[in-house]
Amino acid sequence: MRRALYGNDVNETVDGQLIVLYDGVCGLCNATVRFILRHDREARFRFAPLQGKGAARLAARHGFDPSDLDTVYLVVDHGGAGERVLARSAAIFAVLRTLGGRWRLVSALGWLPRPLTDAGYRFVASVRYRLFGKLSACPIPRPEWRNRFLTDDTEE
Repeated sequence: MRRALYGNDVNETVDGQLIVLYDGVCGLCNATVRFILRHDREARFRFAPLQGKGAARLAARHGFDPSDLDTVYLVVDHGGAGERVLARSAAIFAVLRTLGGRWRLVSALGWLPRPLTDAGYRFVASVRYRLFGKLSACPIPRPEWRNRFLTDDTEE
């Protein structure tokens, strides 16, 4: 295991390669991935569904359970000396900060106490299938985005 899971600093620098691990059959999660892809002008983020082998390898390395589909994870500085994993609201706020612009303003909510922001995250996670649907399989990304996704045979 590398660094502590669920980083604590809301202004934590997120550099290096960034990988978002998400529930591949969740309608909200897939919409969030598409949102990030559209707003990630520097193509900094890569993606892997929690149901895939790449996520399982990262989970084993960092000591989290990839079958916990109620959690989004952000692997920061993947492959670097400072590789670490952020989860739930910490991951969301780090993504928003990294996207910059007006999304950086929304990330200011990260200054709220983590138990409060994670409680909000958990509430949304508990109703996401009812509100946004559950897909029968992980969707195939658009051709122009495919290289941004880890596949089961991609070495993460």
